[in-house]
Amino acid sequence: MVNYKFISDSVFEANGKNLKELFENAAYALSSFVCQIEQVKPEKAEEFQMRGYDLESTMTSFLGGLITIIATEKKFFSKFEVKEVNDKYVRFKMWGEPIKPELLKNALSSLDYSKYKLEKTKEGYKVIIGLKVLNEI
Repeated sequence: MVNYKFISDSVFEANGKNLKELFENAAYALSSFVCQIEQVKPEKAEEFQMRGYDLESTMTSFLGGLITIIATEKKFFSKFEVKEVNDKYVRFKMWGEPIKPELLKNALSSLDYSKYKLEKTKEGYKVIIGLKVLNEI
């Protein structure tokens, strides 16, 4: 079950009963901010991995990496599956299609760490993080 919500225009909270769900829901939240995710076809799968030195840095590496992948691969993604995750590593698969400009909602430049928080809760895990929109000059 996808479990995320936007708590302001560019800050989301994602939840998961375990790390796998947390990372998948964070990816869905980020992707839904970037594009009209429900209209993106999961045509082609790609697999990636990210590392960190603890859980917090692994999450930011994962989300920052996702922003980079969207920009460099020029693809939108609509399906995410975490294959393996621990405090220092995440391996994931995602499905998407080449960017269609009409599906763009927000062009991202980076993560906004000012509200960043990752914690273990009674229900599992929760992450709150902001997204910085790329502004044209």
